[in-house]
Formats: sequence, C-alpha cells, structure tokens
Amino acid sequence: MSVQTWTWILVGLTFALYFGIAIWARAGSTKEFYVAGGGVSPLANGMATAADWMSAASFISMAGLISFMGYDGSVYLMGWTGGYVLLALLLAPYLRKFGKFTVPDFIGDRYYSNTARTVAVICALIVSFTYVAGQMRGVGIVFSQFLQVDINIGVIIGMTVVLIFAFLGGMKGITYTQVAQYCVLIFAFMVPAIFISIQMTDSVIPQIGMGSKVDGGAFLLDKLDSLHTELGFKEYTSGSKSTWDVFAITLALMAGTAGLPHVIVRFFTVPKVKDARKSAGLALLFIAILYTTAPAIAVFSRTNLIETVSNQEYTEIPEWFKNWENTGLIAWADKNNDGKIQYVAGEALNGKKPIYTNERGASGERLISNANSETNELYVDRDIMVLANPEIAKLPNWVIALVAAGGLAAALSTAAGLLLVISTSISHDLIKKQLKPDISEKGELMAARIAIFVAILIAGIFGIYPPGFVAAVVALAFGLAAASFFPAIVLGIFDKRMNKEGAVSGMIVGIVLMLFYMIYFKTGLIGVMDPRPASEWWFGTSPEGFGTFAMIVNVVVSMVVSRMTPAPPMDVQEIVESIRIPSGAGEASSH
Repeated sequence: MSVQTWTWILVGLTFALYFGIAIWARAGSTKEFYVAGGGVSPLANGMATAADWMSAASFISMAGLISFMGYDGSVYLMGWTGGYVLLALLLAPYLRKFGKFTVPDFIGDRYYSNTARTVAVICALIVSFTYVAGQMRGVGIVFSQFLQVDINIGVIIGMTVVLIFAFLGGMKGITYTQVAQYCVLIFAFMVPAIFISIQMTDSVIPQIGMGSKVDGGAFLLDKLDSLHTELGFKEYTSGSKSTWDVFAITLALMAGTAGLPHVIVRFFTVPKVKDARKSAGLALLFIAILYTTAPAIAVFSRTNLIETVSNQEYTEIPEWFKNWENTGLIAWADKNNDGKIQYVAGEALNGKKPIYTNERGASGERLISNANSETNELYVDRDIMVLANPEIAKLPNWVIALVAAGGLAAALSTAAGLLLVISTSISHDLIKKQLKPDISEKGELMAARIAIFVAILIAGIFGIYPPGFVAAVVALAFGLAAASFFPAIVLGIFDKRMNKEGAVSGMIVGIVLMLFYMIYFKTGLIGVMDPRPASEWWFGTSPEGFGTFAMIVNVVVSMVVSRMTPAPPMDVQEIVESIRIPSGAGEASSH
C-alpha cells in the first residue's frame, strides 16, 4: 500500500480511539472537567503528563534542532529534562497539597488577591497561546505532507479533533486520551529510530548506535564531523554558543518547564500528595525514552541527508526529496547551473522561506525567486528531519505513516492540555472567582466549553499564520513561563514573607521584560524597526535564554517590594507553613 493509504488507515484508527475515549470519559462536573475528578492513578498520570509534555517541539522539532545545531542543541535536552527534576522536587507535591484547580488559583489564594489572580491569568494566556502556536504548525506540517491536503485544511482538521475530545471530556477526557497518545507517539518515534540504527550501525539500541562504528571502523560521530568540515560547517560535536548563553537557555528552559501551567495542573489530578511525586518520577522515565533517542535520530538523519543529497545530480536525487519539495520545507536553487545540489555552509535564500515559481529550471529544480548569491544551494526546514527521516532511510511505507500518526499525537495532546489551561483560566479564575461568584456549576462548565471553542479558533489562526519553526516558538514560551510564574510559585511555597505586592510586581516586571526582549530581537518593534542582530544582545543573552535574566529580575523585584510592604496575614503564613510539612504527606488530600 502507498504511504498515503497507510497514513489514512493509521491516523483514522488513532483518531477513532481518541474520540471513543472522549465519549467514554465525558465530564459531568467542573472537578472532572478541570482536574479529572482528582482520581487519576500515578501510572496513567505519568503517561498523560509525558504526552502533555512531549509536544510537536519534542517529537517533530527537537531532533531537527540538534541535527542542525549539533552540540549547541544539547541545551534543549538539558533544560527540558532538568526542568522536570525541578518540578518533581520543588513544586508538584506542595502544589498538590495546597489543593487548587489551576496555577492562577494557587497564586490568587496564596497572595490573597484578585489582582494577583488576574495577572496570573494574563500570564497563563500569553504563555499558553505562545506555546500552542508551535503545536498547530506541527499539525499543519504533518497533514499537508502525509495526507496531501492544504496546510490550512490540515490545521482546521487538527482543530476539530482537539475541540471534540477537549470539549466533551475536559481534563478527564484529555487525560485518558493522552495516555493513548503517549503510546502512539513513543512507538512511532522509536520504531524508525531502531530500524535506522540497525541499518547504519547494526545496533538495535539507537543510543548505542549513535556512538558505534560504521564504514570500515570509523565512529559515526567522527564520520559526521568529517562530513561537516568538508562542507564548511563547524564540527558537529563542537559548540559555538558562549558558556553564559548555554547556561541561560538551559536554566530558562528548566524554570519554564517547572512553571508551565498546563504541566503543573496535571499534578492536581491525582488523589494524594505521594501520588504527585510518583507520577512526576514516572513521567520523567517516560520522557527519557524519547529524549535520549532524539540525539541519535539527529545524528542518523544529518548523516543520511548529507550523503544522499550533497553534490548529487538532481536526476539521481531520491524520491523523498521531490515529495518534500512540494511542501516548501526543502528547496534547491541551482546557482552555478551544474545540475548538482551544492550543500555547504551558508544561507541559500534571502528570506526565511522559499518562494517558488510554478515551473522547474533547466536542472529540474523548482525555481526560487529569493535565492541569494551565497554558494549554498540547499534550504532545509529543521522541522522535517524527523518526519522525512524514514523516507530518507528507505523504510517501509507503514513506518513512514506511523511517524505521521505519532507527530499528530504529540501535537494534539499538548494542544489539548494548553487549551484546557486557557479555558479554566477564563471560566474558573476570571468568571467564577471574580466576575460572577454565584454562577452555577452547570453555567461554569458551559463557560469553560465556550472558552475552549474561542481558544481553539485563535490557536488555528496561529497555525495558519505560523510565527516560526516549532521549537523556537516553544522555547520562547518557556522563557515567558520562567519570567512570570516560576518565581511567584517558588517564593509562594518557600518564603512566608512574600506578599501580594511583591508577587504582582515581580510577575508584571518579569513578563513585560521578556515580551519586550522577545519582540525586539525576534520580530522587531512592529512599524519601528527590524529584528536586532545577535551582536546587540544584552550581556550576550539570546532571546531563548533571556527568560533567565527576566526571572532573576522578577525575584529581585518581588523580594525588595515584599520587604518594603506589609507582611501577609497570619492565616496565609500558616498555610504556607503547613503545605511544607512532610508528615502524613501520604494521606493529605487537600490541605
């Protein structure tokens, strides 16, 4: 059967499974809608958390980033996994013991202030919409290539699927759907990795294959270093980022992980505090399976790309290249008219994306109107490396289709979690807690579902008009979470003296500073100037790492302001004291 037929079958089967779970797990109360009734087992919650966490950025984009960045890409592995350790040790058990539905709920009650709650809601919406933008783009990429539909139609199909299981089941439906999605995405990620590892190194375990010998006794990484230097790239295993920027990005990703509202809310779904610890540990184990495999896939795909494309006649180019050309995610401009694809260091285009004309050139290439004068002739979007990898390695069609199903599972599971955060922030933290406290449970549930519907329309717009490749957008969402939520939550747990004035001031300063830096250096100030070059970065800090700087400023502002204003009420201080007491933690369920 063809790839498209296999894709329709596998995607259809997985979607039917998701819909079936959504109908079975339909939420009948706000508690079921917000936190799945608080009765999810640690194992199920660990798998659901892993699926919630391993988004399109992890599945589709991370290996692609490492593939192109080499050693520098390790910051994503260190930051995203290290953040889970922070979350498990510093936050999850205490937040579960506090016993609230959402992060803004915790901040509103801990800081005895609706102003603090409102600021937290705004921060949650900014972080979640920034994050969901990457997911919807991932959905569009998968649908456009594997189901041969327009990328915008692909986004709309993805929106509809998420809407159905999020609208019906809320957190209850999403949790059990995410358990299924974890199984799909991890199987889809590992099968091609194992196949390619055997193909290239004779090792069944990709992590070992990456460090094994190939071709007459040379180590695969040494071979890749050699291929890189021959083409004018820096060695794959050497880094170019400064030590400070590596540290800043890693810490921003770690703190952002521990401050992400859609991840934190998962620990409110288990019955007891000790279950929150267990599910965090299990989630880390489930995540590690994919995260330790991603560097291997990056090495395999990078090596395969260079060997099958660089300096090849277009007539000899494998079919996968021509298939992906149609998506605009890979492109070739024959600048020296020799009929060969010259892939060397440098940019191939003037713009970020290829702009095709309708006809092909004399060498068979799709003509590109924004090619520049640099020697490099090949443009490759980083987001295709995982998706195209099975085709590059000539794996069976069902494996190629399986990767498509896995990519969709990864993007949809995280999008669902983010949309739930958006809806609960509006229905519970704004409407129920502030605007209309006497709203009935039925009315609150309806408000949550309406909020999900509106949020998914906005998310779809992000998918149709994407702001950049998936992992870059997601990395910025982590910076926003680190700059806003992380200090407020940690100080709220460990500093009795922290008051509402300090927390609100810190959150506002942190997120405004991060937004300004992100817009200034990534997009330019609209209508005023273009994006600023790396040479102008403050203290040599990239936008992806600036969350660390903004987080430090948040902490300093929070501490200074709180010491200059009245201490919190004694009952609040007693609550802070009580949530840190470990005795009886196994039995504690709410306070």
